[in-house]
Amino acid sequence: MPVKQAQHKKRPAAKILQRGLLITLGAIMMGVGLEIFLVPNKVIDGGITGISIMLSYVTGWHLGVFLFLLNLPFFFLGYKQIGKTFALSTLYGIFILSVTTSLLHPVPALTQDILLATVFGGIILGAGIGIVIRYGGSLDGTEILAILANKKLPFTVGEIVMFFNLFILGTSGFVFSWDRAMYSLLAYFVAFKTMDLTITGMDESKSVWIISEEYREIGDAIINRLGRGVTYLTGEGAFSGDDKKVIFCVINRLEEAKLKEIVSEYDPAAFLAVADIAEVRGGRFKKRDIH
Repeated sequence: MPVKQAQHKKRPAAKILQRGLLITLGAIMMGVGLEIFLVPNKVIDGGITGISIMLSYVTGWHLGVFLFLLNLPFFFLGYKQIGKTFALSTLYGIFILSVTTSLLHPVPALTQDILLATVFGGIILGAGIGIVIRYGGSLDGTEILAILANKKLPFTVGEIVMFFNLFILGTSGFVFSWDRAMYSLLAYFVAFKTMDLTITGMDESKSVWIISEEYREIGDAIINRLGRGVTYLTGEGAFSGDDKKVIFCVINRLEEAKLKEIVSEYDPAAFLAVADIAEVRGGRFKKRDIH
């Protein structure tokens, strides 16, 4: 019993340490993307970060001051709306980001080429944000604000965030110049796509539904050649009234082409539907044994 209790205590501590290290890494990466690439070239990001960059430019104060002060109210909102762990992770991430930007402020830009700064700054910034989100935190209060506004406005959270960011990126045209506003839009797009890839990873999950008379052969091939478990469901055709066997399985994006090849090999006329999945837990999904 004493041994089991020690193991039980170590596991949460290891997870907390992992979360802290990765949130630290993500916040530092975002700080590098801002101070070494974007800010010196007068290119901004969306959200509270974009507002902070413009206020820093206008007032001459350090960017880190505005990043911390403007995001602080969202820490309390996040604490009430989402929970203690998220709020503390967010506060810690914002603190590390603010310190990083303050320390890196005197460091000269890595490149004066505006396009290179925009693309690489967006990549590093997006990867940093993605890491922090993936491990339970946030570096910008825009989404929390959008979640609250969504309860009173007839728009989705995504639409509110996009409108908010377009307004901020458009405002940068008055603060800097219109060409910088367009570069800022490019940086935001690059950062968004990189963030999405970082959060989902190359192993982004996909659900697959297959209806075929050759369901047994297709199912066996998926098990043996992809190493994925399958589930056979029973359905009924609404038009014909015939009983149908439906194959359900979960794969990652790298296995999609191979699965389509298997289905086509056994039944070219089979019904096949593939959809993205935000998260998968349990089962044999993580096990891979592709032949």
